[in-house]
Amino acid sequence: MLFATTDLLVYAAALIGGYLLGSIPFGVLATRMAGIDIRAIGSGNIGATNVLRTGRKDLAAMTFVGDTGKGAAAVGLACLLLLHSDIAVRQTAMALAGAAAFLGHLFPVWLKFKGGKGVATFLGTLFAAAWPMGLIAGGLWLLTAFTFRISSLSALVAAALVVPVAFLLHVGAYPFMGMALFMAVLIYIRHRDNIRRLLKGEEPKIGKKKDA
Repeated sequence: MLFATTDLLVYAAALIGGYLLGSIPFGVLATRMAGIDIRAIGSGNIGATNVLRTGRKDLAAMTFVGDTGKGAAAVGLACLLLLHSDIAVRQTAMALAGAAAFLGHLFPVWLKFKGGKGVATFLGTLFAAAWPMGLIAGGLWLLTAFTFRISSLSALVAAALVVPVAFLLHVGAYPFMGMALFMAVLIYIRHRDNIRRLLKGEEPKIGKKKDA
């Protein structure tokens, strides 16, 4: 019973810590330094793709690194703090921390729960949890982006295929696949407007400015 209670406390700490890390709005912080309110630009999204629409590639890069890094940090800290724990407990805590960081990015308490769409954080958590899964997702994103030059389509393809491909290649533990599936579902929900525009052929290409 004590062991089970300890595990629950570990999982609760992973969820809370992951959420707080994930809720750091790097897109808002980066653009604010340049006197820009990213929520008044383009789609109003706080992610790197919308930051790129300001014409500032440096700010977009800062946002991408921050959003990717916070997902990786949440997973990495859980792994480091539980390095000598049972592997099942460690992997579950890492998956929970990554999923919570993703939720924190989508629904940050500091921005009245209005956050980004989570693609960079999705990639960061996967690379930290199971780097082969991160490579698969990143490769799918890049291949689609270079082919079609549409960020949302790249994200949707990566989210949809990373778990099936990882399963076929036997890479990634089951807790990490569950984490990836959870994030993939939310990515599709958050991209519902993008999906409608894709079906109409109206989705803007990467780097193209979009009216608010």
